[in-house]
Amino acid sequence: MKVYYVNSYDITDPELFSTYPPAALPVMYRYGAVVLAADTEGRAVEGTPRTMNAVIQFPSEEAALACYDDPEYRAAKEIRIRSTANCTMVLVKEIKTGR
Repeated sequence: MKVYYVNSYDITDPELFSTYPPAALPVMYRYGAVVLAADTEGRAVEGTPRTMNAVIQFPSEEAALACYDDPEYRAAKEIRIRSTANCTMVLVKEIKTGR
């Protein structure tokens, strides 16, 4: 079953953050990730808006968690942690609607 990381955070150090995607994406792609949406200009229709919002699909929960725990991703994650604040990262399962 596909799963999705739904991420939302504020970028506090844009220069440092710019090194995060090149470090993180190759690792994510090895685990079958597909970046479905990523936007620094998202419109909040409810709640507190964050600077960056992203939805990343993985083929399974196992793949998503293995990616998150991968030592190479952990190094990239440190960049994200040091360059952002107010991070929320939620892993949600795909639902089958029958449509």
